[in-house]
Amino acid sequence: MTAPLTVPGAAARRRRRPGPALWLAGSWLVLLALLALGAGVLPLAAPDAPVGGPNLPPFTAYPEVLGTDGIGRSVLSRLVHGARISLAVSLGATSLAAVAGGLLGVLAAYLRGVAESAIGVLLDAILAFPPLLLLLALAAVVRPGVWTLVASLGLLFVPPFARLAKAAALSRLNREYVDAARALGAGHGRLLFRELLPGCVAPVASYAVVMAALMIMMEGALSFLGVGIPPPAPSWGAMIAAGKDFLAIAPQLVLVPCAAMFLTVLSFNTVGERLRARVDTISGGAP
Repeated sequence: MTAPLTVPGAAARRRRRPGPALWLAGSWLVLLALLALGAGVLPLAAPDAPVGGPNLPPFTAYPEVLGTDGIGRSVLSRLVHGARISLAVSLGATSLAAVAGGLLGVLAAYLRGVAESAIGVLLDAILAFPPLLLLLALAAVVRPGVWTLVASLGLLFVPPFARLAKAAALSRLNREYVDAARALGAGHGRLLFRELLPGCVAPVASYAVVMAALMIMMEGALSFLGVGIPPPAPSWGAMIAAGKDFLAIAPQLVLVPCAAMFLTVLSFNTVGERLRARVDTISGGAP
């Protein structure tokens, strides 16, 4: 028998095609972003004002299709406005950690010596604190709010980004194009920001998508414990905390924000893993 002919690279191209899981994850994230951006103009009730009786079940009164919470506020409105807060904290903290960690990692890889040791000690000091205890301590000292959470979470997750950027920069430090730029008299600034830093963007960005999912869970956990977003601002974690008292008579108060958080975290992880695999493929074939 004759073996079937295969076109070189055809299997790899098929593997690179986005599957249904990636399309669903991307669609959910796009929908969530649109809802968060349009929360102020959508025909929704005020998230902190009662609109009916307490604990109304879903699909019993239009437009409150998800019912009301324990004090009569719209679950749908609070869910949408909570998405705005969750995404703002997640993306803001992830961006802060990625930028700060990326710069520190590239500097440590390029400067070496005392600078590398100093940056390593700083990162180890941050990693020495248990994350949740550190966040609880910061919440007790600093007034809680969106920007406080962004700064706290961003600072806490600088070390993993720095280590990833350092590894990526070290792998490129002795590449031919870096040696050529150095031979042509390129200064430190050009070597750092024109030759090394761009090569670290792809791995850091793919890791940032996965970390955005973790940031959402951290924000939800802090709000659930009462040290995150202060009331009456809506937050998925705060909605779960408030709904647990009515779990026996109104389980949707817990299930709805839990489902939204689960789908968002799963979507970020799905997209992030696909980006990471793509970056690994490109890096493996790079000279």
